[in-house]
Amino acid sequence: MNRRLLLGTAAASATLATPALAQSLPEVRWRLASSFPRSLDVLYGTAERICARVAALTENRFRIQPHQAGEIVPALQVLDAVQNGTIECGHTAPYYYIGKDPTFAFFTAVPFGLNARMNTAWMTQGEGKALGEELFREYGIRNLPAGDTGAQMGGWFRSEVRSLDDLKGLKFRIAGLAGQVFARLGAVPTQVAAADIYPSLERGTLDAVEFVGPHDDEKLGFVRVARFYYAPGFWEAGARLHFMSNQRAWDALPQAYREAIETACGEANAEMLARYDTLNPQALRRLIAAGAQLRFWPREILQAAWRESHALYEELSARNERFKKVWTSYRAFRDEDYQWFRVSENSFDNFAFVAASQQRGN
Repeated sequence: MNRRLLLGTAAASATLATPALAQSLPEVRWRLASSFPRSLDVLYGTAERICARVAALTENRFRIQPHQAGEIVPALQVLDAVQNGTIECGHTAPYYYIGKDPTFAFFTAVPFGLNARMNTAWMTQGEGKALGEELFREYGIRNLPAGDTGAQMGGWFRSEVRSLDDLKGLKFRIAGLAGQVFARLGAVPTQVAAADIYPSLERGTLDAVEFVGPHDDEKLGFVRVARFYYAPGFWEAGARLHFMSNQRAWDALPQAYREAIETACGEANAEMLARYDTLNPQALRRLIAAGAQLRFWPREILQAAWRESHALYEELSARNERFKKVWTSYRAFRDEDYQWFRVSENSFDNFAFVAASQQRGN
């Protein structure tokens, strides 16, 4: 990366870099559509920060204007709008588009998949980057990972879930392949955009909803209409968002502008996770004070979900060669990293988290 051209912040190069940039590179204006409303300050805010960072790195010669869900295109149609050139770029979750190809799920999250750190490793050190680019290229899109939520919560339920029987007929807002897993467990899944979740839950159109975690869930007000708050969101150990650019628009950019986007998206991967790790514990305390009743999934449900998830992956692999190719890579990487994390992270967490809780007297 030509940091001198992009950043121009070092004292020795500041005088030379800015005039060179101003003289040699064109002014470019893009529009970005987000899948999220402005009220979700971390999700939508990440798109805003990407745009601001790109402008800063290019001396405001390349400016991207972000738009919240619905301003230009509906929340769940961002990929389509980027593909057909309605907009130059978008910020969204690839698993919203599994109706086109279930393989998209791997590039956000799948049940019992990679956590945020593992996902970054697969995308940068494993085969994830190449496999993702191969998939998105068929849709005329250049994709860049751009933010991760970390492990999510398991959702808000009007009634307590004690066994598999309690899932029968449950109308559940849930995204990605997790919806198909819950359908196999007897629930009735549906995918609803963020802005429409609360009204559907309040009216009783839905019995339960999942979104991200305490910070966003508090903003969306779920605790007012559903009290039982489940953990973990085993279908989203880490959920990766992506910056998507129309391939023709991407190819027309100067290399320095492409690198500015890559830099901004790389920073977004770290920043979003850090913000959620800071904000979620604070929000969880407030939600519990407001009446949320924290629950954990019964082991019976986790075991059944594990079985059904892997049965689903095998069925999809038998029907879809691309899915099989990505699942083979993803699973091998996951199983290897699970063993390592079990030795290192998990053994530490199991002792230290409990010890800290006991020391506080919780």
